[in-house]
Amino acid sequence: MAPTRPQSPGTPPRAVYIVDGVRSPFLKFRGRPGPFTAADLGVYSARPLLLRQPFGADTLDEVITGCVGPAPDEMNIARIIALRAGCGAKVPAWTVQRNCASGLQALDCAYRNIARGDGELVLAGGVEVMSHAPLLLARPMVHWLADWRSAGGLGERLKVLGRLRPTMLVPVVGLLKGLKDPVAGLSMGQTAEILAFEFGISRERMDAYALASHQRLGQAQEAGRLGEIEVIYDRDGQPYGRDDGLRPDTSLERLAALRPVFDRPYGLITAGNSAQVTDGAAWLILASEAALTRHGLEPLARVVDTHWAGVAPQRMGLGPVHATVPLLTRHGLSAEAIDYWEINEAFSAQVLACLEAFKDPRYCQREFGLDRALGEIPPERLNVDGGAIALGHPVGASGARIVLHLAQVLRRERARLGVATLCIGGGQGGAMLIENLQD
Repeated sequence: MAPTRPQSPGTPPRAVYIVDGVRSPFLKFRGRPGPFTAADLGVYSARPLLLRQPFGADTLDEVITGCVGPAPDEMNIARIIALRAGCGAKVPAWTVQRNCASGLQALDCAYRNIARGDGELVLAGGVEVMSHAPLLLARPMVHWLADWRSAGGLGERLKVLGRLRPTMLVPVVGLLKGLKDPVAGLSMGQTAEILAFEFGISRERMDAYALASHQRLGQAQEAGRLGEIEVIYDRDGQPYGRDDGLRPDTSLERLAALRPVFDRPYGLITAGNSAQVTDGAAWLILASEAALTRHGLEPLARVVDTHWAGVAPQRMGLGPVHATVPLLTRHGLSAEAIDYWEINEAFSAQVLACLEAFKDPRYCQREFGLDRALGEIPPERLNVDGGAIALGHPVGASGARIVLHLAQVLRRERARLGVATLCIGGGQGGAMLIENLQD
């Protein structure tokens, strides 16, 4: 039997299905802007998905895109992608931003709109080109430029020029600003250090988890288990068809040699046990039952339910626990009832802390009022083809990627239920429960 639908007010009345999806390869940041703008990456991956459908792209009711940091010339990037991908002027498009879960938020918006009858077919997903994050002028330089522009004569301009200092020319890295929580005053890596201390997670355990992520991605690539990737081409005709953050030669020894990044010299979080800075896009087509019938579509999975939760910004990595426990409790499910899991790998410590919290009866009693733990997640059921530590975390796209891949894993393994969940910078968590409809 299918899971019972939630009985809370506002229960979505109509079933919503995932019918297809693609993603771009995830391309690692290598010190300079990558070959694609965010809009290019979104268009080049969305077009093949739309072209293979039995309906025209202009049949879509809307396009919803998650993106955290669009370029100044790509505002409402969803609309730009929709027009360039061939959806036509009459298909509305809008962009959502919920930090690391922006792609999942796009899917949730599409799910809820279809469920309440506001649409039948929606293209939803996310895109992020982190390698194009801007370099900014420091505030003293901005003030100096304002004074320079308002200076009236030569004498006044010479005075302003005399106040110019070389240090004012040092750029502010926009990406680093975005990865620091302004309320807690901590970088995302520092919040992972807090969880490592709270749950007693060792450096050795973190590195072992990171190594497993790379090994699993390598095995998935060799076995051809990443069929959701669409080969894309840059303006010179160069093809990109694989996630290129994989380090096949990594080892525990190499990981152990890396220095801490966020809490020097005594911290535990390194570049090797953290998600990679990456460019990528991911898309899914969501449909109502009426759209399935009208267009002869075969559903890949059904979206059962979603849940969002807030946590203290300093412990943002536990967001998946706080989103998933209420979601499964609402449906009378334990952790053991879920066949496969995708927990976005922001940091090894963050994922491992979530696993500890899920199985800790005291944590579940204190935080959720449960009389027992939600349960233990077996390693062989979690991120089975690797995660963001190996393939990267383009923040606007990751939520869509993990749902798409989870649907593929459920179908491949002939399993029934899966949960995709992420932590969110600023102290939130999001989770989606999906069901494979294959016998």
